[in-house]
Amino acid sequence: MQKTLIYHRSDRAARSGMLHQNSAQSVVPPGSVTVLVVDDEDALCTLLQISLQRQGYRVVIAHNGREALDVVANRKVDLVLLDVMMPEMDGFTTCIELRKRTDVPIVLLTALNRPDDIVHGFSLGADDYITKPFTFKEVEVRLQAILRRMNWNQERVTQQQVITVQDVMVNDDVHEVTVRGESVHLTPIEYQLLRTLMNSPDKPVSKEDLFQSVWGYNMAGGTNLVEVAMRRLREKVELDPSNPIYLLTVRGVGYKFSTQGISDKVTIR
Repeated sequence: MQKTLIYHRSDRAARSGMLHQNSAQSVVPPGSVTVLVVDDEDALCTLLQISLQRQGYRVVIAHNGREALDVVANRKVDLVLLDVMMPEMDGFTTCIELRKRTDVPIVLLTALNRPDDIVHGFSLGADDYITKPFTFKEVEVRLQAILRRMNWNQERVTQQQVITVQDVMVNDDVHEVTVRGESVHLTPIEYQLLRTLMNSPDKPVSKEDLFQSVWGYNMAGGTNLVEVAMRRLREKVELDPSNPIYLLTVRGVGYKFSTQGISDKVTIR
């Protein structure tokens, strides 16, 4: 049985390596996935490294944001677990700098659990967050959800396709989005959100269903994350994000990709 760690930044026992552990069943990811763990606390880095390696992940450690940027610049990384409260360069600043360099999923590890802090992290480009204290099982669930989104889970076979609604195209073959003939840079979350809505144009999708479909798990407050991701997506797709013509809000329900006001030409191949 795989053991599950529970870590709290302020716990003295945790700082000395004496972390409380519970049992949980492990899930070994297929293939070779490299996780970059960024945290200034050696005890947490070591425990995450051991636990992740037991699950089959490759792990690289960075103790601050500057080290993390150096790692990303010099080797391939598939996922980033990023602490928010760090010296030299905090997690929010590191997230901004990482997003300038890479599209890899970023999961924030934070003791800041106020909604405003969480929303702020997502607005900077984070894909998910885990609040401290946390269990390793929770970390594993989040990473598995990301792997499914990125099609790295070989047990899940998805049919690649090209979806075109007028002048917006999502191309799974090359993981590319073009709007009005120009390539648009989207994070994995934004890509999946747009793809989900375009797959059923003019059909409203609830925020709860979008969170389940895009993030891959259920969580209280997940609809807030959908709202933040939608705001970022509109800023990249719409000519006027404050008056969108594609990504419309359906009051009391959620969102839809609208073909009204434009040609209703829709192709899926």
